[in-house]
Amino acid sequence: LLAVGLGSCVYLWTPQGKVTKLNDVGQSDSITSVSWSRNGNYLSIGAYSGSVQIWDVKKSKPIRTIRAHESRVGSIAWNSKMISTGSRDKSIVLTDLRDKKDTLAQLIGHKQEVCGLRWSPDEQQLASGGNDNKLFVWSANNFERPSGKFTSHTAAVKALAWSPHQHGLLASGGGTADRCIRSWDTLTNSMVGCVDTGSQVCSLLFASTVDELVSSHGYSQNYI
Repeated sequence: LLAVGLGSCVYLWTPQGKVTKLNDVGQSDSITSVSWSRNGNYLSIGAYSGSVQIWDVKKSKPIRTIRAHESRVGSIAWNSKMISTGSRDKSIVLTDLRDKKDTLAQLIGHKQEVCGLRWSPDEQQLASGGNDNKLFVWSANNFERPSGKFTSHTAAVKALAWSPHQHGLLASGGGTADRCIRSWDTLTNSMVGCVDTGSQVCSLLFASTVDELVSSHGYSQNYI
């Protein structure tokens, strides 16, 4: 099941080609991010207004609205216990959906919009990328400050992926002015590899069964 945010609406697309509209945030707002929970039962929807809706897709019903940001929510990442949201207001907010409070913790470090978020497979580290060209790694044991700060990218860092095969291995991709995929050992906070792809890096994904990485690209070559 594929979720697509288009304008003010979110649509669900089945493998058989059936398309249904899940919700509409209204003409005064727009969808800026969508992300499935790890078990696939819930869909989070970030909006330009800064709100985040959580939907039970099977029941086609909203179960909660989180209002913890002052501007658009462009990145969302789930782990098994909480949802993390990154915003144009430069902050990252962690919300435990079992708690009535919208904010379990607020992570402050980026100087511009937070455009990438990804939890490590063991849920002990959260990677965040920003329009400030910075890549931060936050430990689940201490959200007061990043446990790792990486400044080698020369453009926004949106594409992030953790290796399921090597503990602590993180890949990050830079924007148009950078074009590089960089690999990091977050246990030693060191860069272990760099490849200039010749194009903006939009997304990264490690294969689950083999030690391979897939990348998708924007300007100027638009390839996979």
